[in-house]
Amino acid sequence: MTDKPRDEKFEQGLATRRAVLGDAYVDKALDGADDFNWAMQELTTKYCWDEIWNRPGLDRRSRSILNLGMIAALNRSHEFKAHIRGALNNGLTREEIREVLLQIAVYVGIPAGVDSFRLAREVFAEIDAQG
Repeated sequence: MTDKPRDEKFEQGLATRRAVLGDAYVDKALDGADDFNWAMQELTTKYCWDEIWNRPGLDRRSRSILNLGMIAALNRSHEFKAHIRGALNNGLTREEIREVLLQIAVYVGIPAGVDSFRLAREVFAEIDAQG
């Protein structure tokens, strides 16, 4: 569904989305879009990735830390794994991510922390397997 019309806000958001989540993840999301869910791709790309992620008030590392905490609290494992990769792309180390996950465990709850560690390890294993 990548043949849909795109405006400047979409393109700016798309560039940020690709930088954070990676081309493969974004391409899969866009290529899987159809007439029903294209509006959600457009909203996400313009609103989240341009309007918020491209604001000057926080750097991408800080936004990644916030997203990990919020997404863990919402129990959205698919998005959490994507944002683990994004946090790494934004310069967080695995050690820093571990500290974020410990904070999640204390403030969101131990089950969320346990799940977050499990999901992060899955992402790390996928990355390590890719070389």
